[in-house]
Amino acid sequence: MLHLSKQSNYWLYDAETDMRKGFDSLHGVIKNEMKKEIFEGDVFIFINKRKNQIKLLHWEGDGLSMYYKRLEKGTYEIPEKSESKGSIKMHAEQLQYILSGIVLNSIKKRKRYAHTGNIYNEKSLYNHT
Repeated sequence: MLHLSKQSNYWLYDAETDMRKGFDSLHGVIKNEMKKEIFEGDVFIFINKRKNQIKLLHWEGDGLSMYYKRLEKGTYEIPEKSESKGSIKMHAEQLQYILSGIVLNSIKKRKRYAHTGNIYNEKSLYNHT
């Protein structure tokens, strides 16, 4: 079952996608054009030319799963492209905003602590001596 997790990597294919493509064709795009490996558990995102359809492809350990949605009105927003060609790395939150129709540039987040290392290798936060 697909769920959006901060531990997963999310890769948006930065070119338009023919939504008739299935599991094998999209896997070929991931491998040959995005230069990524699907079997690492990342989620790959594809949007069509009109930006009203989206597909997410994900390896779940025993098989591929696909999420497919077509909007009746409106379009999906695509984040700004980075320097890397073929894909745009995203966060789970960004994907959730895109799926919900929230304009990405309007989001302002408050500062939060994010632990980046191993707590046992750094000075303790609790001042144990």
